[in-house]
Amino acid sequence: MTLSPADARRLLAEIAGNFAFTWIPGARALFSDLAPDRFEALDHNPTALLAELPDDEIALGLTPVYAERLERVHAAITDAVTRRTWWDGRDEDERFLVAYFSAEYGLDESLPIYSGGLGVLAGDHLKSTSELGVPLVAVGLMYRRGYFRQDLDEADRQVERYPDNDPARLPLFAEPTSVEVELVDASGAETAVRVRVWRAQVGRVALHLLDTDVGENPDWARPITDTLYGGDREHRLHQELVLGIGGVRALRALGLEPSVFHLNEGHSAFLQLERLRRLVEEEGVPHAVALERLRASTVFTTHTPVPAGNEVFETRLVRRYLERLVARCGFRTWDDFAALGRVGEAADRFGLTPLALRTSAHANGVSALHGRVSREMWHVLWPRRTASQVPIVSVTNGVHARSWLSEELVEMLGSEEDTGSPDFAHAYELDDATLWQAHLAAKRRLLELVRARASTGLDPDALTIGFARRFATYKRAGLLFGDPERLGRLLGDEDRPLQLLFAGKAHPADEAGKDLIAQVVRFARQPRSAGRVVFLEDYEMTIARLLVQGVDVWLNNPRRPLEASGTSGMKAAMNGGVNCSILDGWWAEAYAPDVGFAVGGEVAEPTEEAQDAADAAALFATLEQQVLPAFYARDANGLPRRWLELMRGSIARLGARFSTDRMVVEYVESLYLPAHRDLLAALAAA
Repeated sequence: MTLSPADARRLLAEIAGNFAFTWIPGARALFSDLAPDRFEALDHNPTALLAELPDDEIALGLTPVYAERLERVHAAITDAVTRRTWWDGRDEDERFLVAYFSAEYGLDESLPIYSGGLGVLAGDHLKSTSELGVPLVAVGLMYRRGYFRQDLDEADRQVERYPDNDPARLPLFAEPTSVEVELVDASGAETAVRVRVWRAQVGRVALHLLDTDVGENPDWARPITDTLYGGDREHRLHQELVLGIGGVRALRALGLEPSVFHLNEGHSAFLQLERLRRLVEEEGVPHAVALERLRASTVFTTHTPVPAGNEVFETRLVRRYLERLVARCGFRTWDDFAALGRVGEAADRFGLTPLALRTSAHANGVSALHGRVSREMWHVLWPRRTASQVPIVSVTNGVHARSWLSEELVEMLGSEEDTGSPDFAHAYELDDATLWQAHLAAKRRLLELVRARASTGLDPDALTIGFARRFATYKRAGLLFGDPERLGRLLGDEDRPLQLLFAGKAHPADEAGKDLIAQVVRFARQPRSAGRVVFLEDYEMTIARLLVQGVDVWLNNPRRPLEASGTSGMKAAMNGGVNCSILDGWWAEAYAPDVGFAVGGEVAEPTEEAQDAADAAALFATLEQQVLPAFYARDANGLPRRWLELMRGSIARLGARFSTDRMVVEYVESLYLPAHRDLLAALAAA
């Protein structure tokens, strides 16, 4: 097969321009193979690499074998957006369209507009939506400096740096439209802020990203979309007004009329005001009727039982920005609107989660346990009901399998005919030696990363535990370090060694989280760590993939019930990583003795200190009495038969059950279509 460098560049650009490259086998390797070191230095950004590679360098790598691979991957990308889908087999109303709003999206390391699990979930949601063919359009913000990159200083403290995101070096396409959002300047004067619209293509799904860095905007408005979760409270309010109000206006400017709006967390809740204004002011719908129409057609997903995760503003600040818009929405008084965001008697606080819940007929938590916790947490909004009657259901999160599965397992498991997703049940047919060798290959890649990033070697034969997530204190990264002598004995055991891999970022304002990072790094330097504790700096999606594919055990030890879901454990499970976790989030419904290990029980201790002590003791006991013996028990061929049973069970039983394919289908059938039909019923009643 012969391709000219120009033809190869065109095909590579088409592949790089669609985030389907993140899940199509062999796509990343096309770019890495052209210039491995440069691709690594560019944060694995295919678009940026193509911008730097001249045709003669492309020509050097354009062998017949490479050309054949390029054609094959390009055909797979084309197939990903044209093949018949699950949705095509359904007879649904053609007017059905979901608008999905989220403050962050984790699609790939090369587009750093995500901070952690919420964003990665949103990205995986879009990927499975594309593969299933569900009509959905997404809205977010184009952060010009994204989320921070992490370094450690000489005192082992996290230091943040914010590199620029240049749209010209990202797979983004400028939409031929812009919108305005009315904000107020320092003097209180109302200013129309111009919002540019970019599009990121995720398979079949368009993700529209809003950007205020526009030349005609005043200096104070251009940086509104600069960093994710940065700035003071007023800056955050600016972002959420642009996301919600600007997002609705952008969809309309693009000619899109969603029948269902899905709010992924409360950051976009102000979109309800713009929807209400349009109904009341432009269409003449009575306020009460318009409000019920909003509720009928809105799905709201709450993600956290942690108070800090639920956005709250001073009511006076919200009033300063929204009083004019509220007056156009048919509310009799400002207080009538403010009551939608109020919790209890706190009239001086306006919460976006209460606003979203009060304007959504369809609401859900993200695991069965989190659904119960959310009903209890927000029972105050429905004081005349029992907690069990609070209208919040649950849809347990999932992960996009083809984005997270190792290349060995992708090939070995095959795929489902209707979705292209892995056939996880096929794991039962894999023999022990084949499965173990596939795992060891992924583990070697992980340990190569450790050597490259941390300049230290780890033992490929030692039991390797991974702990990677936000370093929020409730996630208790330091739980094992509470008994350093006992931990030291496990790490230093020459017959059954244990080694620990940590990664994660603390929020820039979370000093306690930064303390935890420093604690891990300092312990790693101590002699009793035996060189078997490593902290990987600058956690992002590339590191995450290698971790979930290569570790033997995935550790999760939050304070129950503060872990709403915990999707990282799902990623490890479908790769054969064995979970060892507190019975919180998804693990409370996933755990069984033949797929992993449970730490502690469901009884809560009276204080945090007592809970931490009890859980630490339970974790050490589980490691010493269950995990280590199972891993190191080998047959005559050197295979850990009991461990392989756990791996096989994790892949086969948990892979499909905790995928975003299952999750999106559940959203469609239990939330999206009911919301669409409720809207049609409301329109018919009018």
